[in-house]
Amino acid sequence: MTSLADAPVRADTALLRLGDALKDAGYAFTAVTPATYERVNGRPGNARGRALRDVLGWSRPFGPGDLPDRFVTLLDEAGVLHRDGDLWRATVRCSSYDGGLFFHSAYPPNAPDAVFFGPDTYRTADAVAGHLRTQDRPPRRAVDIGTGSGAVAVTVARHAPHAEVLAVDINPAALRFAAVNATLAGCGDRVRAVRSDLLSAVDGTFDLIVSNPPFMIDPDRRPYRHGGGEHGHDLPLAVLDTAVQRLTPGGSLVLFSGTGIVDGHDPLLAAADERLAGTDLRWSYREVDPDVYSENLDDSYAHAERIAVAVLTATRAA
Repeated sequence: MTSLADAPVRADTALLRLGDALKDAGYAFTAVTPATYERVNGRPGNARGRALRDVLGWSRPFGPGDLPDRFVTLLDEAGVLHRDGDLWRATVRCSSYDGGLFFHSAYPPNAPDAVFFGPDTYRTADAVAGHLRTQDRPPRRAVDIGTGSGAVAVTVARHAPHAEVLAVDINPAALRFAAVNATLAGCGDRVRAVRSDLLSAVDGTFDLIVSNPPFMIDPDRRPYRHGGGEHGHDLPLAVLDTAVQRLTPGGSLVLFSGTGIVDGHDPLLAAADERLAGTDLRWSYREVDPDVYSENLDDSYAHAERIAVAVLTATRAA
C-alpha cells in the first residue's frame, strides 16, 4: 500500500516520462509573450488543440482522440490533466531552449503559484551563458534567485559542469518544476532546488549569482510578475543588495530586469547606481530590448514612454 507522501514522487516520475516521450516525438515549442498567446489562440481554427504543440505549447483545450493515448495517460499520471466532460486541459506547458525541454505553468498563468517561462527566460539564460563564456575561472558555487522553471539554473550547470548550483524560490510549484526540469536536462544531481526568500535560507557566499526576478508593476500583484514598489523594482534591487553581501572575491552577479523609461530617465539604472556607489563591485548595465510589453503602457505604465529590459552585470574585486 502506498502512502499519500508517495503521490508527488509518482507524479514527478510521470512528468519526467512525459518529457522523455516529448523528446522522442521531436517536440519543440518557443514560449511567447501573453499578448502573442492571446492573439494567436484567438485566430479562427485555434480554439481547440489537436496536436502536442497545441495542447502543451499553446495551452488549447482538447478532448478524446486529439492526442495519442500514451500522452494522455502520462498527463493523467503526472496530475496535470484537468477534465471537464469532453473538454480537457493540460495544466502545464512545455517549452524548449538550447536543445532542452522545460515544464512550466499553462497559459494564462493567473494562479497565485504560477511559474513563468517566456521571452525573458531566453534573454536571461543567454545573458548568463554569455557571461560564463567570458570568465577565466568557472564558478564553484552558484545560485539562481527566483528560479521559476529552473531554466537559468540549468544553463549555469551546463556551462559550469563542476559547480554546485542552487535554484531558490519561495514558490513550491516552482521548486517542483525546477527539480523536474534539471533532471530532464541531465543535471539533476548538480542543481538543488531550495525554498528560500532571496538567500535567507541559504548559507555562505557564491561565485555567481543570477536572477530574473519579478519586475513589473502588476495591479493584480501576481507573485511571478509583481516586482513591488513604485516602479516594480523592489525585488531586483533586493537581489542587488543581496549580491553586495554574498558574492565571493572575484564573484559576479548577472541580473535581468525590466524598467519603465520616464521622459528618457531610467529609474532602475539610477537606483542601481546609488546602491552600488561606494562598494567594491565593478558593474555595467545595458538595455537588451528597448521596447517590450507595450500592452501595459495604457494602464500600470501610463506614466512611462516605453518599457525596456536590461542586464546588469557586477563583479567583486578579486
